[in-house]
Amino acid sequence: MPGQPSPTPTPSELRKDRRRATVARIVDAQLSSMGGTLADTIGHDSRQRLVWLALLAMPLLFPVALPGMGSAVGVFCLVIAFGLCAGRSVPLPAWLGERTLNDRVRELLTRMLSRVIHLVARLGRPRLLGLSHHSARWANGLMLSVAGVSMVVPVPVISFDNVLPALAMVLTAWGLRLRDGLMLLAGHVATLVAATSVVLLWWGGSQLVVDVLTRLGVPALQ
Repeated sequence: MPGQPSPTPTPSELRKDRRRATVARIVDAQLSSMGGTLADTIGHDSRQRLVWLALLAMPLLFPVALPGMGSAVGVFCLVIAFGLCAGRSVPLPAWLGERTLNDRVRELLTRMLSRVIHLVARLGRPRLLGLSHHSARWANGLMLSVAGVSMVVPVPVISFDNVLPALAMVLTAWGLRLRDGLMLLAGHVATLVAATSVVLLWWGGSQLVVDVLTRLGVPALQ
């Protein structure tokens, strides 16, 4: 009826409105930086770069990614991690940053960006804010560095060795971008598990090589 006051939004409705506003801000920030070159698209803000890191790492959650993609994502992760620790973004090398993106790639990235951000924003929300505070940038940068190294270090024979580091990057990147301390904490745990698995796989592989050489009568190196 005219003049009747509108109902007061419930806490659940207010949270949904805040999430929608957060999603809109993230999408607008990412799309506004999507230019003709790779450097323009990735942007110079660490928050924008975290979103691209999460998007690039997500396909690596499945052992069907393109060869060499894991190393490229791992190096990009290390660049972002160094920027977090230094408090400023690290520029991409000129030979990489000046590469141009064609219309087809930009259209694909735009569709993927919109879908993924809407999905992730339903799961993440601001909580445990101290873990994503600026004062914790060294700890978060260190954990991202460990995840990046775990991705870059090759593990022979194992075809799904990138899954754990990719999961760590996805959780850590989205946790920082959405200021979701619980998601960020899960990313830190995944990072430690990934690093431990890489160390154990290399140790087990070295022990296997020594055992094979011993059986063949080849003296082990001291």
